[in-house]
Amino acid sequence: MKMRFTAATEADMLALGGDLVDAIGSGDVVYLSGDLGMGKTTLVRGLLRGMGFTDRVKSPSYGLVESYAFDHPRWPSQVHHLDLYRLTDPEEMAFLGLEDLIGADRLMVVEWPERGQDLLPPATVTVAITEDAEGGRVLEYERLAAG
Repeated sequence: MKMRFTAATEADMLALGGDLVDAIGSGDVVYLSGDLGMGKTTLVRGLLRGMGFTDRVKSPSYGLVESYAFDHPRWPSQVHHLDLYRLTDPEEMAFLGLEDLIGADRLMVVEWPERGQDLLPPATVTVAITEDAEGGRVLEYERLAAG
């Protein structure tokens, strides 16, 4: 299933993240692709806000992983947001403890998944973000077939 959305502003991107709450959930591995500054972290911030998270959502650019816990029957118990942009060698993935981040009660969202090469679990959802002619964002969401 493919869907296409547009976002002209940062507020639009946050709202789209909130809208994705019903399309993304427990057990999913989401690959976010797009150039620097396309709004990947903003989209994740909107997703977390849509799940009721009110604390600060920061980019995991330097620590590679930011984790968020939820105690609500509708949401995954944990959301793990990875940003692999600063990864210099895919072997560094071994230090992330990926096996602890994956599970039926968890959601993993990965920015720059191509830097993790074949070490990441396969995506169940992809979101590609590009720029349109007016400088807005175009998001292409796709739910991938299982296995």
